[in-house]
Amino acid sequence: MSLLGIDLGGTKLTLALFTESGELVHKETVLLDKTGGEATGRFIREKTNNMMKIAREKADPVQSIGVSVPGISRKQSGTVWAPNIPGWQDYPLLEELRLVSDGVPVQIEGDRSCYVLGERWQGKARNCDHFIFLAIGTGIGAGIMINGQVLDGVNGSAGSIGWMTMHPSWMEEYGKHGFFECWASGEGMIRLTKSKLNDHPGYKGPLREKEASALTTRVLFEAAEQEDSLAKDIIQTCISLWGMAIANLVSLFDPAMIVLGGGVFGPAARYLPDIQQQALKWGQPQSMPKTEITLSALGSDAGVYGAGFLALSSLQPKQSGN
Repeated sequence: MSLLGIDLGGTKLTLALFTESGELVHKETVLLDKTGGEATGRFIREKTNNMMKIAREKADPVQSIGVSVPGISRKQSGTVWAPNIPGWQDYPLLEELRLVSDGVPVQIEGDRSCYVLGERWQGKARNCDHFIFLAIGTGIGAGIMINGQVLDGVNGSAGSIGWMTMHPSWMEEYGKHGFFECWASGEGMIRLTKSKLNDHPGYKGPLREKEASALTTRVLFEAAEQEDSLAKDIIQTCISLWGMAIANLVSLFDPAMIVLGGGVFGPAARYLPDIQQQALKWGQPQSMPKTEITLSALGSDAGVYGAGFLALSSLQPKQSGN
């Protein structure tokens, strides 16, 4: 049985074929342009159609499709709210995918839920009923599993911790992403870098040498490895914010494990001991020392594995005769 998992991010699209046991058979990752709206929908539809053809060529047609989206899946209407994709305030993604789904089930969930499902299915959190997946990439979100159930919330926005506030000042920018995401996501780190460059006109290091459009998190981490003082200061600010966020999550939910993933981890993995120290400083003193903080076993593929599990779960009731 072939399952198709689709992980839509803020900047890229990953599609993968899985077996029922979770073996990854075929995977493709492509960059998204910034067009948004119907153009992005058509692009996803075309790539989905291509993967359906690949499965048929392998003589193992897709039986179910699961989709991870960077925002909120409105299940009653089949629409999606994705703030990092232009024009996707209420996009009819389910209708779009049904045009190429060959009549198989299509299930759509927010990426926070999919991170948790993927990591529990094939990652570090197998058999763990109380854990949180903290995803730091283009944006920031947390998938929360309590008593073996994913915490979704009344509006499907549970775990939207990009809006977690750790400072009393207000900027208009926070209305778009929230305080935490504004400064400590992948895009937030670049925003912070540009702010620091403006605040330090005398700085002459490698970050100054780059055009604004060429500043990336990779450039920032490489500069820190070269002992650049400004880059190290920026990353230390993010380490503090990541540690505080982990402490807040542990104090609220008392999980057994915090799994760190997303595109920033990656290069930020080397700072895990420093993040742990920050979390210990701020966290609830009984639970924080007992909480395991670890890196995702699936890396940037946690979302697409979660989408694959979604596809599997939509078939399970039929298989059991319910």
